[in-house]
Amino acid sequence: MGKKRKHIETEVVEPQKKDDSAVERPKRTLFGWKDKDAVKEDEAPQQGQGFFRNKEKVLVTCSRRINYRYRHLMLNVVSLLPHCKKDNKVESKSSKGMALNELVELKSCSSCLFFECRKHKDLYLWMAKSPSGPSVKFLVNAVHTMEELKLTGNHLKGSRPLLTFSSNFDKDAHWKLLKEMLTQIFGTPKDHRKSKPYHDHVFVFSIVDDHIWFRNYQISVPHNESDKIARGGLDKMTLVEVGPRFCLNPIKIFGGSFGGPTLYENPFYISPNLIRSMEKKKKAGKYAKKVKAKTRRKMHELENPLEPDEFADMWKQ
Repeated sequence: MGKKRKHIETEVVEPQKKDDSAVERPKRTLFGWKDKDAVKEDEAPQQGQGFFRNKEKVLVTCSRRINYRYRHLMLNVVSLLPHCKKDNKVESKSSKGMALNELVELKSCSSCLFFECRKHKDLYLWMAKSPSGPSVKFLVNAVHTMEELKLTGNHLKGSRPLLTFSSNFDKDAHWKLLKEMLTQIFGTPKDHRKSKPYHDHVFVFSIVDDHIWFRNYQISVPHNESDKIARGGLDKMTLVEVGPRFCLNPIKIFGGSFGGPTLYENPFYISPNLIRSMEKKKKAGKYAKKVKAKTRRKMHELENPLEPDEFADMWKQ
């Protein structure tokens, strides 16, 4: 049996404290090691100038009883925007603006894309900056989803797009406002956690006949090997369409979020309900012409009766 040690002999071993005087390891960059003093010099002007960081987040949702084609279009837009958040369907009522503003605030977003379907036929797109506005209401035409087109283009999911606009966006004030809203909503913020640091596709917005046409193209560059670009490959760069396709017809621009004072109203906009009623009237006019022609024929036969035939009853005997 060993002897028990006295409590006096036991000594508590204190953990060794870290040496604060140890030199920190310098940060590494793509171009090599970066000194600590250089890092401080780079960060100092940014802090003094109030460095801006883009924290744009977009809420994407739709109304109830939406058509399957329009739902697929919404899902295609969600796949193109890594900085968006998808939410449940919202009832399309007069109070939808209040509900959407609350959802945007709960999801900590700054913008909203709301796909509203009416009569299972017409698709309207609300594009709003919350909570102060402005907001735009579009009629969506010429919808073609990625599943329908089956194009050969393919780009990395989550990569940052390049935004290009036609020159006529700078002509009028309302087109300038729409350009700024499209830039903020469809432009993926730099260093976003869900985005990839690549630019391999282009969003094209062009104005034709007072409509905004959207196209998505992949940037294709010829390669000799898996990691090398062919000599002169950048000059041979081509664009391959990916999809989806749609056309936006602006209806109204409001000063607030989903409402407020009207800043712009499209004078050339015609409601699809009015177009359908005009087509029905044309068809109703054709039927009315047929009925009138039939009555005129009967009146003509009554006014001009045929002479009795002498030989009509000869063969009855």
